[in-house]
Amino acid sequence: MENEEKYLLNIIQPIVTKPDDVIIKSSIDEMGVLLTVKVNKEDMGRLIGKQGANANAIRTLVRQLGFSCEKRISVKIEEPEGMEK
Repeated sequence: MENEEKYLLNIIQPIVTKPDDVIIKSSIDEMGVLLTVKVNKEDMGRLIGKQGANANAIRTLVRQLGFSCEKRISVKIEEPEGMEK
């Protein structure tokens, strides 16, 4: 697991109630590094937070890590199967 993935995992696991269900996948394209996060559907509300506050804070922290490594890093939160839209 790369440093970016470990960093994000260390941020997310304390927030959720089922830390063993957290899955982070990394992909690289012309835009930079994309970290895709999957959590248990019961933890989606905790991860996103009120009005997206937690998700925005997580993205800001990861973006700052990218600046220090001279990389562009983005975070995508994937909706678990069975979630109502």
